[in-house]
Amino acid sequence: MAKIFITGSSDGLGLLAAKALLSQDHEVCVHARNEQRAKDLKAELPNASAVLIADLANIDEVKQLAKELNSFGRFDGIIHNAGISSGELFNVNVLAPYILTAGIETPNRLIYLSSSMHKSGSMLKNEAEIPNISYSDSKFLLTLLMNYVAKIYPETYVNAVDPGWVPTKMGGQSAPDDLQKGYETQLWLATSEEDAAKVSGKYFFHQQQQKPYSEITNTDFQQKLIAICKNQSGVELTKTI
Repeated sequence: MAKIFITGSSDGLGLLAAKALLSQDHEVCVHARNEQRAKDLKAELPNASAVLIADLANIDEVKQLAKELNSFGRFDGIIHNAGISSGELFNVNVLAPYILTAGIETPNRLIYLSSSMHKSGSMLKNEAEIPNISYSDSKFLLTLLMNYVAKIYPETYVNAVDPGWVPTKMGGQSAPDDLQKGYETQLWLATSEEDAAKVSGKYFFHQQQQKPYSEITNTDFQQKLIAICKNQSGVELTKTI
């Protein structure tokens, strides 16, 4: 039995992943953005070990979430599932995963939810561009972060997942990809003992390694992103390449 935490688990892929893990008797800690969503989530997932509340757009709330998670002891896996397609893209899609990665005791496995759209994303030129980044940019930055974290935490399996364009609230009901396959890869990477799942710095689609945008390995971009995240949050990833 593994102990797993999933961000953004009140609906969509995060909720489906939590349900599947609980059905397999794993210990699952879930997350909601506000009190009402947390109340609904407790009713939906009565077997969850904890329901934690934090607005991931709010830096202080994300820092508090990290502290609360550490009170549960070390996790086997953390799935950074939460994401938005508009609004405060940098804070939710990039900075919150950075703060949580830096602030939570490092687990055995880290999974970041990317997107095929990361391949059309661009690096920030400076912090003034943060309010204007696109969804593709945010997913590129997140995947860039994943590759950096994989290098500084060599004893942790750190990977990114493209869940596909699936029929969730974000994807829309006409989305063409398989919803079940959209969340199964996260579960597999978080819990499987198969050799294919026990890798790091990789990018997956439907349990198969795919070739990500080559710039996710750009160390200059990585160092710049880490510096921006540190400046925006006041939180430091203590290891260096």
